[in-house]
Amino acid sequence: MSDLHATATANTVLTSPASSGASGDDAAGVAETRSRDADRSQQIILEAATREFSEHGLGGARMDRIAERAQVNKRLIYYYFGNKESLFLAVLEQAYVQIREAETRLQLTDLPPIEAVRQLTRFTWNYFVEHPEFMALLNVENLQGAQHLRRSSRVQQTNFSLIQILEQVLARGQAQGIFRAGVDAMQLYISIAGISYFYLSNHATLSTIFDRELMSPSAREARLMHVTDVILGYLRNDS
Repeated sequence: MSDLHATATANTVLTSPASSGASGDDAAGVAETRSRDADRSQQIILEAATREFSEHGLGGARMDRIAERAQVNKRLIYYYFGNKESLFLAVLEQAYVQIREAETRLQLTDLPPIEAVRQLTRFTWNYFVEHPEFMALLNVENLQGAQHLRRSSRVQQTNFSLIQILEQVLARGQAQGIFRAGVDAMQLYISIAGISYFYLSNHATLSTIFDRELMSPSAREARLMHVTDVILGYLRNDS
């Protein structure tokens, strides 16, 4: 998208259907087209900003580079998102929505309890492997003391739904006598994510100090099997 096109898009967004002389169905069609253009422009900006923040952090990120990556006029970014802090929050919110939507497609409540936990563990591991920018964004926000996430009710609602689903899986497993009682769904998910996150975010130092290539395909698969065994071992009802 050229700067000229971006400026035209901004002007289109700022112009109401009424001012364009359209009326009735024509005005509705114009408004719908403009809405799609606005959504598309915002998504392009968010994708560019995700790369910028994950590579340079919040302090090192530059709006000029984001505009260049997105091939839009910088003024369009400020029009949609206000400032860099608000843009970073929008990036975080989208990142959480994307992983939660992908988890929903696993349909964990339709799977046997053990298979549901196995699938969630494998998904979480693979998602972190395939989306290193997600882990990078979490690192950035943790350095900020989660001050941006505290402003977002959207993220809290999105993550709460996952815990509800996991609670249902645990309840079924406990009712069938295969999971032990008293398991906190939130703690369980933190363990699944945390065990995966530590290995992947620290693989360079771990590979160096143990003199092993921990990110080879065989090493990653061995680690995933270990993580899955650890999680299921904790859950199983030995009695």
